[in-house]
Order: sequence, then structure tokens, then C-alpha cells
Amino acid sequence: MNILFVADIFAQPGRRVAAALIPELVKQREVSLVIANGENAAGGFGLTDRIVRKLHSYGTDVITSGNHVWDRREFIPYLDQSDRVLRPFNYPKDAPGIGATVVAARGGPPVAVLCLQGRTGMPPIDCPFRTGRAEVERLRAETPLVFVDFHAEATAEKMAMGFHLDGLATAVIGTHTHVQTADERILPKGTAYLTDAGMTGICESVIGVRPEIAIQRFLTQIPTRFKPADGQAVLCGALVEADEASGRATRIERLQLAEP
Repeated sequence: MNILFVADIFAQPGRRVAAALIPELVKQREVSLVIANGENAAGGFGLTDRIVRKLHSYGTDVITSGNHVWDRREFIPYLDQSDRVLRPFNYPKDAPGIGATVVAARGGPPVAVLCLQGRTGMPPIDCPFRTGRAEVERLRAETPLVFVDFHAEATAEKMAMGFHLDGLATAVIGTHTHVQTADERILPKGTAYLTDAGMTGICESVIGVRPEIAIQRFLTQIPTRFKPADGQAVLCGALVEADEASGRATRIERLQLAEP
């Protein structure tokens, strides 16, 4: 089974390249399930109902997120209405929405998707290591295929999570920094790992933002309204091949594809 993960979709340029390339990848690479992090899909901050529908129309089966999923207050009630849009699982249980789901895949067994958020340099929410491992073990009772989006700042925290879930999760893929790392590999017990999948948006930018605006913010330290950069967009992410019976990954390919 092939599972496609699309890295943080940033604003309209990210949606544009996702719309162009996701259907093509699904067809050409025989993808059974598409997961995309969409927490920045609405203008670079948060999500909207309309954009969720758009992402699904491109072929995305499950939308994961992170700390920016709360940016648009009008969207928060939607989290209680969908089992295909996930907020990080380790927020308190009375937070709206869910952090894990099991969905049908095309031509294969169901796949569980879990969204976790780190704590280093991030809000002090519940421990992702304890809650994450317990939830992966619970999900494995339903399906051996468990895909984890770990939305975290620190490289070391992401690496530790990869080894913590090695042999339990099919894949642990990091998000949040919008900078793709080049350390994709299969860990010793069979879990596909990538510290950060990168960003689906404008490459010639500062994590999706117009460079001149980001530079001005660093020079003045004055809060400035960020605006998405313009130019050619790139789809970043990873393609994970997994054994359907054991749930172990057999291959991971890092993706960085320019829009047509």
C-alpha cells in the first residue's frame, strides 16, 4: 500500500499546487490514501469550511493540523462535525474535535491517522509521548497501519518520537517548521521516519511569507501582518510504502515537486 503525505499547505499557492499534483500522484503512484497537513491553508493561518471541502476535492482523505488550527474562531465548531479533519490528539479531551481517526483506503485495509503536537517551544499541552503511544497501541487493535503526523518545533523531540513509536507506527512524519529535512529512512523496527516534511507553497519565501515582510519583522521586532509569497509553488511531502499485513513500512520517498 502507498500512503501519500502532503506537507503543510500554505495559503492559495499551496492549495494551487496541491490541486494540480495530488490527483496526478494518486494515479501515477497508485496511492491508496492521501493525508495532508492543512493548518495554514487559509491565507497562511488556520482553515475554513470551504477550504476543507477544496482539499478533499483534490483527493485528500484526511487533513491533519497543529497549533494554528485554532487561528480562525469561526472554524473551531467545524472540528466537532468531521472525522476527517484532526486537531492534535494531546490537547485536553474537552477541546473541540478529535486527534485520531480510522478511514477506509482505496484497494486495501483501513488506515489509522494520528495527529500529535510537540511541547518544546510550543504550548504546554499533554505529553505527546505518553498519550501518543497509548493511542497508537489502541489504534493497532483496529488496523496495523497507523500513520502519525508529529507537529513539533524541535528536531530532537521529533527524532525521539520516531524511536519511541518505532515498530508500532507505520510512519512518523514531522511537520511545523516548513523546512524539509533530508533524513528520510526506515527505523530499525520498521517505522518510516522523516524529521520534517517541509511545506507545500512558495519555495522562494520565508516559510511561505514574502521575504521583505519577514526581514522587516526581524529588523524592527514589531508585529507585522504576514502575506503569502508569490511565485512558483512546490509540493513537499513523503510517499510511504507499507506492508498491509504487518503495518511495517518497506520504503519512504521524500517528495519535492514543482507545479507544472
